[in-house]
Amino acid sequence: MWINTLADAYGISDDERRVLLGLARELASVQPNWWRPYADGLRSGFDHYMGLEGAARRLHTWKVTIVPGLLQTPEYRRALAWTEFPDAPTEFIERLVEVAVRRQSRLAEEGFAIDVLLAENVLRDRVGGSAVMAGQLGRLAEAGQRPNVSIQVVPYGAPAHLGSLAGSFVLMEFPKLPSTGLQEPPIVYVEGYAGDLYLEREPEVKRYRDALTEIRRVALNPDASRQLVLSLAKEYAS
Repeated sequence: MWINTLADAYGISDDERRVLLGLARELASVQPNWWRPYADGLRSGFDHYMGLEGAARRLHTWKVTIVPGLLQTPEYRRALAWTEFPDAPTEFIERLVEVAVRRQSRLAEEGFAIDVLLAENVLRDRVGGSAVMAGQLGRLAEAGQRPNVSIQVVPYGAPAHLGSLAGSFVLMEFPKLPSTGLQEPPIVYVEGYAGDLYLEREPEVKRYRDALTEIRRVALNPDASRQLVLSLAKEYAS
């Protein structure tokens, strides 16, 4: 193995050699970036987020506008895509929908979890019309029953909280690497219309973690949130 050759050449210790070999095995076991063939349809830089999402063990998501991508129905994602790219060919739109569907395979992976906090506005914004929203809210209610998915809604009329100032964001936590025990520190992803922001410094991450705590404080519990989601889904379907 080339690592052993380099280790011999540089005279590194046995402990350092074991770390390097462990890292090499872990890198070799990582699944290829399946989204690369779709890169022409992704927003600039979003492939970086996709890589982080694929490596994370837990996502803490706060959304003030749209449903998180991992929980979107194809119809909802298609409606968003047509809004963003009204002049695009149908083939382009369908590739975006295919990416969204493939992303959601993460929900079935062992060791992965997502905690979702939604402003009530997310449920009431009629993306794609009533039929699309009825299906989307049905999907949310169904997803919230998974053991690795938590969904809570911050209702209209909730007390003031930091989520209103922070805007939508995702806090990503990563697992320890099995061979080395090394662990990537958490990262906060802030999605912007003209560009994305990645925050890694501990004080920055702490501010967003504190914001999550404050948002949860005013959110409905998962059961009450599900009842609200189902109630609105019924309204859309009627």
